[in-house]
Amino acid sequence: MIPILGPVQEAWEAEWQPVGTPAMVGVTVGLALFGLAAMASEPGWIPLLDGVNLLFHEAGHPLFGFLGWEPLTILGGTLMQLLVPLLVVGSFWLRREAPGTAVAGMWCCENLLNIARYVADARAQLLPLVGGGEHDWTDLLGRWGLLTRDTAIARGLSAAGWLGMIACWAWLVWRWRQANRMRS
Repeated sequence: MIPILGPVQEAWEAEWQPVGTPAMVGVTVGLALFGLAAMASEPGWIPLLDGVNLLFHEAGHPLFGFLGWEPLTILGGTLMQLLVPLLVVGSFWLRREAPGTAVAGMWCCENLLNIARYVADARAQLLPLVGGGEHDWTDLLGRWGLLTRDTAIARGLSAAGWLGMIACWAWLVWRWRQANRMRS
């Protein structure tokens, strides 16, 4: 067996830690506040959270650039923006901590809202870009012959983001209900 697969197999077979009511309430209130902030802010941009996400995005370009394939260098920003929260999801999942797994999953899905904003701007190019460089999604969608579909793709990404966040919350509710049944 590959050494790293041992802990993964153990985690897969382990029981989830019970979800307490305070954790469930905290995540629910946090998600509701996030939703309000998302609706009150510029679409697809939550100032503090997406500022952090932008750092990961920008770090992804040079990190994936080491692989030497230009399209991957360009896409690397978006990939890193999703990869970091997915690694956090994995960390909580391995420890079988449902609230952390759900919140990190919501973080990953929230990134889809921000990515959708960037994709939707591919033709218009109105967003300010870090360093004033090239627009990632103008280049990528142009290469793939999808530039005229930028707003449709963005709507799909945005819908996937909202549905994903709701699914993460619903999964946590299910884990909480399972824990309450076990206590009864």
